[in-house]
Amino acid sequence: MNYTDASIAEIDSAIAAAKAAFPIYRRISDVNRAAFLEAISREIMALGDELIQSACAESNLPEARITGERGRTTGQIQAFADFISNPVWKKEIHDPAQPDRAPLAKPDLFQTQIPLGPVAVFGASNFPLAFSVAGGDTISALAAGCPVVFKAHPAHPKTGELVGSAISKAVASCGLPAGVFALIHGSSNEVGSHLVQHPEIQAIGFTGSYRGGKALYDLAVRRPHPIPVYAEMGSVNPVILLSNKIAENPAALAAGLAGSVCLGVGQFCTNPGLIILQKQDASFLDLLATELDKLPLGTFLTPGIASAYASGVANLAKHAKQLTSRELPSPALFVAEAATANHAILEEVFGPCTVAILVEDEAEMLTFIESIDGQLTGTIHGTKAEISEELVDALLQKVGRLLFNGFPTGVEVSGAMVHGGPYPATTDSRSTSVGTQAIYRFMRMVCLQNRL
Repeated sequence: MNYTDASIAEIDSAIAAAKAAFPIYRRISDVNRAAFLEAISREIMALGDELIQSACAESNLPEARITGERGRTTGQIQAFADFISNPVWKKEIHDPAQPDRAPLAKPDLFQTQIPLGPVAVFGASNFPLAFSVAGGDTISALAAGCPVVFKAHPAHPKTGELVGSAISKAVASCGLPAGVFALIHGSSNEVGSHLVQHPEIQAIGFTGSYRGGKALYDLAVRRPHPIPVYAEMGSVNPVILLSNKIAENPAALAAGLAGSVCLGVGQFCTNPGLIILQKQDASFLDLLATELDKLPLGTFLTPGIASAYASGVANLAKHAKQLTSRELPSPALFVAEAATANHAILEEVFGPCTVAILVEDEAEMLTFIESIDGQLTGTIHGTKAEISEELVDALLQKVGRLLFNGFPTGVEVSGAMVHGGPYPATTDSRSTSVGTQAIYRFMRMVCLQNRL
């Protein structure tokens, strides 16, 4: 089946329906909205094997991965349903009146949260379910009370249609206005640009490349009435390896790090694309290169991603020394010294590739960390005795999530999770796109004074 780009008229119609639905949808109870989310989950599961087969065919991902991703998708839907079932989620604050206060009486003040309005969400290429039509952006917006106009990713249009139909069935079965959700297709920039610039769209959710996210952000802030863009745009996710931790079990550390680099053919935004260690520990990189040489390249999600990976590693080879022995493109490890590392070395290569940076000591390590851009994650492998407060603080200024003695390619859906980070990892470091706190991206605070 061919999936054609939505026309301007079709986009306008979807947004008009979302606008009409908003006054009704925003007023339904949290209990009913939670029931709607649960209905979406049931309808997704009712798609059965057809959904799994479609996602596998369009993404080149194995059945086990897609089955697991479906479980993650329905799991996060349930998490939001549970979250809004507890009234405390609105963070309401009541300051009682003090009419007898001198010299001026104090009014009664009540703060709560209300939804922003219709939002547009852009699907990601690397997660056809969990970061797609019924992914975290869509579900957190719906949980907040915002209708969603979703632009399906052209890498998996049929899968998008299937999940979109499941959401629409849930809308109908729950007696909600049809405009609560709409799915459109679009491979052209015109479709995305029109969505972002439409005056009735009140916020944007995006997961993808820096170039795509920055373009949408620029359009949104130049509107007559600018709107927030919550764009997650990738990261190299630095991993710090300290001497004592390396010495404990270098073989296991190398195997674990290689597995993380190559997990999902390296097509995760949390892929560890940057390693920082002292020159005295450089021999560890030989172990890591050996482990990477054992692992297959794998099949990329799309031909475009495969081509970009080949170009990216070829460019790295011009600026850094390759330590893996196989001909490129393949899982790859490069090395450079901090003193000579340039911006080209630190750019994200989407795939199973990582760059090691050698430093003289912790002082140079801290200086180098200060020089890098914002990241989604940072990781420290070290013993308690060798992890300094200065190192932890330096990384905290650069990342949204800091891991200790683990690997970043795994993002738990929970209330405490932060999947965000300073620019250019995201366009708003104060938010997260994973976990129940993501709901607050699509809400705003209001204060009611002397409410009746």
